[in-house]
Amino acid sequence: MAESHGGAKSPAAGAHTEAEGGHGGGFPPFESSTYASQLVWLAIFFVALYVIVSKLALPKVGGAIEARQNKIEGDLTEAQTLRDQSDAALKAYEGELASARSRAQAIGNESRDKANAQADAERKTLEEQLAAKLAGAEKTIAATRATAMSNVRGIAADAAGQIVQQLTGVVPDAGSVNAAVDASLKG
Repeated sequence: MAESHGGAKSPAAGAHTEAEGGHGGGFPPFESSTYASQLVWLAIFFVALYVIVSKLALPKVGGAIEARQNKIEGDLTEAQTLRDQSDAALKAYEGELASARSRAQAIGNESRDKANAQADAERKTLEEQLAAKLAGAEKTIAATRATAMSNVRGIAADAAGQIVQQLTGVVPDAGSVNAAVDASLKG
């Protein structure tokens, strides 16, 4: 291999270098001379990849999906069970609440009835006491009236006697004055 004087390579040396380095043609996948072998290798790798995926990866993915689906169904079943339990608890609570309300209303009615009965009893006792006091007062008034009336009769008789004496100058007898006063009081 000879070199020329300026450091340049000879054409024979350059051709040899191209053939040895492999920089002479195009990109290997695009070379038409290698299409058949590339298609064969593509088919071999595709079949191998398909077998690996279908035998190893897909069963694992399918198992994971099935396990997840079973977990979701179990969770939904559990949620429905809990919902049914909470609905039952809510109905029991509402029943107890209604029962408590009715008991409270019954207790309130009973208390009101007792209070009304007690008030009626106290009112009757007070009415009886007032009636007794009123009867006593009426007796006192009647006695006072009778006393007053007897005093009035005496006063009237004395006054009538005094008036007759003043007018006539004669002292009237007590029997005729009493008879005249009794007649005037009755009529």
